[in-house]
Amino acid sequence: MAPVAAPLALLDVCMVTTTVATEDESRRLAQAVLHARLAACVQVEPITSHFRWQGALQEDREMRLACKTTGAAAPALIGLLRAQHPYALPQLVVQVLQASVEYAQWVHCEVVVPASEVQT
Repeated sequence: MAPVAAPLALLDVCMVTTTVATEDESRRLAQAVLHARLAACVQVEPITSHFRWQGALQEDREMRLACKTTGAAAPALIGLLRAQHPYALPQLVVQVLQASVEYAQWVHCEVVVPASEVQT
């Protein structure tokens, strides 16, 4: 009989995603997020977006930023992205993910929740 694998222990982390038009904008936002310690990691990848804007179909090359953070820091992260974003209507999407315990602990150690976001 094969041994039964132990259940995988998982913890929650959040991923906040947004898009920008250029590599320079993605680098600027990623550095601002990391400097503020609102994410442990920002992954940047090129994508092609298809969407309707002001009544017309659009197709644009963009850079997607995926910011790995904590649930407690997500509101402050969204606030920073909104304040520094070059788009009039930025995509700001939050997903709760389950990560390995080790990775989630690293994220939680790297992210600093602003005092204004701490709930007592």
